[in-house]
Amino acid sequence: MVSTDHGDAASLKDSGYVPRTAQEALAGRILSELDSLRSKGYSRKEAIALLFRNVVLDPEVLDTFIAALIGGSHILLFGPSGTGKTSLAKELWTFFPKEIYTVDGCPVQDDPMSVVDPIFYGRVPCCPSCQSRFGSGADMFDPSNVDPKGVPVKRVTLKEGYGLARLQGSSEVFPDNLTGVFNLHKLEEIGDPTSPLILEPGKLLQANRGLLMVDEVGKLPLGTQNVLLQALQEGIVTPAKSRETFPANFVAITTSNLRDLDAINEPLNDRLSNIYISYNKDHMKNRSIIDIAMGGKGAEAFFSEIFLQAAVFLVEAWRDLSVDIPELSEVGSNRTILDTVTRSIAYSKLAREPFVSKESFSMGVRDAFYGRIRARGGDSFMRNEEIVKEFMTGSLDLNIERGFRMYWCTFFKRDLEGSVSRAEKLVRAMSTGKVPAEGDGRLLRKYILRMERSRGTLDDGEVFEQIVSIMNSMSDFGCTERRE
Repeated sequence: MVSTDHGDAASLKDSGYVPRTAQEALAGRILSELDSLRSKGYSRKEAIALLFRNVVLDPEVLDTFIAALIGGSHILLFGPSGTGKTSLAKELWTFFPKEIYTVDGCPVQDDPMSVVDPIFYGRVPCCPSCQSRFGSGADMFDPSNVDPKGVPVKRVTLKEGYGLARLQGSSEVFPDNLTGVFNLHKLEEIGDPTSPLILEPGKLLQANRGLLMVDEVGKLPLGTQNVLLQALQEGIVTPAKSRETFPANFVAITTSNLRDLDAINEPLNDRLSNIYISYNKDHMKNRSIIDIAMGGKGAEAFFSEIFLQAAVFLVEAWRDLSVDIPELSEVGSNRTILDTVTRSIAYSKLAREPFVSKESFSMGVRDAFYGRIRARGGDSFMRNEEIVKEFMTGSLDLNIERGFRMYWCTFFKRDLEGSVSRAEKLVRAMSTGKVPAEGDGRLLRKYILRMERSRGTLDDGEVFEQIVSIMNSMSDFGCTERRE
């Protein structure tokens, strides 16, 4: 980005400014960010993960996504509900290059070089408003005849509606929502069909020079999909009630669940680089979703790591069932993991507990799972609720124990060095409520406080007592022998 804030196209050109399409600008930013991270010693995989630090996806998916963007592709992210597709699209906007130079007064933020540079005009023509404003009056607009000193330039920052457009797919999104319209009433008032005040930009023109995000693209009507197809194929869009075409230079990120893939127009799908996003198989990455969602802040009530691990194990166990019922597709989503946390905390507040008890956690899990059942009808909901209920009956306690064993085994293997005798002695001390202040008791205290990271409002002593209480309620210490 050159230093000129305002001026004209001549000074912008003299400064060494090189015009780029939205795809080229994004590819340049990605490569620049990766080079910077690589220079600090990060591997390629680590650097890419740092670009998308607020999403939890397999490295191969991010690698494919980045390569497609650098290659100039528009993207279709598809997979089960709640795998992070929309979050990935939103995360891309965080480092999308937002500072641009535009023709001052242009309704769609034309690049000044589209007006004065014949080569760039051939790639990305300027809009009809700029053609009329700076043209010589000839039938064909010729950038070589435009005086660059007469084209005012402004530096702007892309934002919602001006370089960023979001669209939620549904049967009620009509072509006009994408194309925009020419306001005939304003035309009658102004009398100038080339005035920028006549145009009411749709989503495609709002996204010009930036990013277009379309969630559930398969739910768009066929006519609306065809409008998007034209924009991706030709880089232009024709507003309703207009005879003129406008530039549609943007990066499109679309998403779809598996059921709606067949509803995507085949020619449109052909213009999109398809990337499958499945549920993450790495347990600790799934666990990190909770920390990311909390933004590094602790829970409002003390929430044991044992129960947090159990929440993730429960959702993973549901996914392993591979229940092929559309109304239950959301139950295994990442959103269910997060709902479990928020619902459990809500129940602890209702009970006026300073911590999330097992009872509050159990009710939070129940509500989170039931709350993700899609109600299509009374009978079907009752049947699906019974399926979830049977799962909960057989899995809740099992996965709480599983969360505990992971917690205990880490301590057993690392701090107790795998010593069964030391573990058994410590377990007996915990059961009597007399954990020694030194030796292995001190190691356990340090481990617990490190794992819990001072969540909630409990002090260190209360945290330790709460975790020991949870441990004493467990039937199997896993890494050693079963308790008597």
